[in-house]
Amino acid sequence: MSKLVIHQPQPMMDVQDSDEWGSGICDCCQDVPECCFAFWCCPCFACKISRDYGQCLCLPLLDTFGCIPPVTMSMRVSMRQRYGIKGTMCRDCVHATCCNPCSWCQMSREMKRRQIHVLLVGAKTT
Repeated sequence: MSKLVIHQPQPMMDVQDSDEWGSGICDCCQDVPECCFAFWCCPCFACKISRDYGQCLCLPLLDTFGCIPPVTMSMRVSMRQRYGIKGTMCRDCVHATCCNPCSWCQMSREMKRRQIHVLLVGAKTT
């Protein structure tokens, strides 16, 4: 009798030396097409980044109900924790409220820079 052993692919993480954001909040010139997309259609851009991060596609649409965008702030906090970036919730709140499109652009650039593949547990391939 033989055993069949199946190994599941594991998430890959690049080791980063920095505990800072890879780009500043206003460094939109690093990725002009994404900056334009975020500026002209921030809700669509935020949904795309949310999906790429492994969250619900429509989650950022909840930001429209209030003066402080809770989803943008939560995504920034989550990203800081996942990537080990220093910062505060207060600063995340200010960026999410005052610079929403720039905040989403910064998160997008960080995801590209860190190149961490998201593992969706329970996802089925077709």
